[in-house]
Amino acid sequence: MAPVPKRALIAVTSNHDAFYPNGDPSGLFYTEALHPYHVLTAAGFAVDLASETGTYGMDPHSIDKMFMDETDFAIYNNKDDEFNKKLANIHKASDLNPSDYGLFFASAGHATLFDYPTAAGLIDIAESVYERGGVVSAVCHGPIILPAIKDRKTGKPIIEGKRVTGFTTEGEIQMGLLETIKKNKLEMVEEGVARVGAEYFKPATPFEDFTIVDGRVVSGTNPASARSTAEKAVEVFSSL
Repeated sequence: MAPVPKRALIAVTSNHDAFYPNGDPSGLFYTEALHPYHVLTAAGFAVDLASETGTYGMDPHSIDKMFMDETDFAIYNNKDDEFNKKLANIHKASDLNPSDYGLFFASAGHATLFDYPTAAGLIDIAESVYERGGVVSAVCHGPIILPAIKDRKTGKPIIEGKRVTGFTTEGEIQMGLLETIKKNKLEMVEEGVARVGAEYFKPATPFEDFTIVDGRVVSGTNPASARSTAEKAVEVFSSL
């Protein structure tokens, strides 16, 4: 039986500082929250959005034809869309009751590399979800939160010994951002999951749809994987 209630939390980064070489900020990668939101609501989940501080900023590079289709743009430009309303009124993680959720989904953007590893409020919700038999999922850079999420029964990271994916180092190189990441002394997903004893897997190319399920942990590699990662998370939840 699936954990009760059938409610999901989509985590969003609070970081919105200058990041790109041209001075643009990083922030939420729009479709990496939008697409999972649609999958989850279509599956009958009540869905909340939360960040560590109750604030967020958009990564301007995510609002691009490379990552968004006409439907995505129509939603983005409609301030009355339910997703955009929830985003505009995003919760602060510590204000929420962790026991309200049975599924945790970490959306992404490079900004997550800055705040997710120490986002105590978001981590607390994810640990509670996992402890009660729920599903923890993340996409692209979002899996950088996984090493910090502990199994409260063992005290060990929930991904220790598990198969995990996330944005590739090769992808950082292709985007010309590896030096920026190193300059900011940020840990990349590949490094973070390896550090806690998880086995990292990647697709043949950095931007193809790729998702891994290992028990109650579901992870995806990139923006193209946001929808499929959420779909797999729903499948795992439904099988519990």
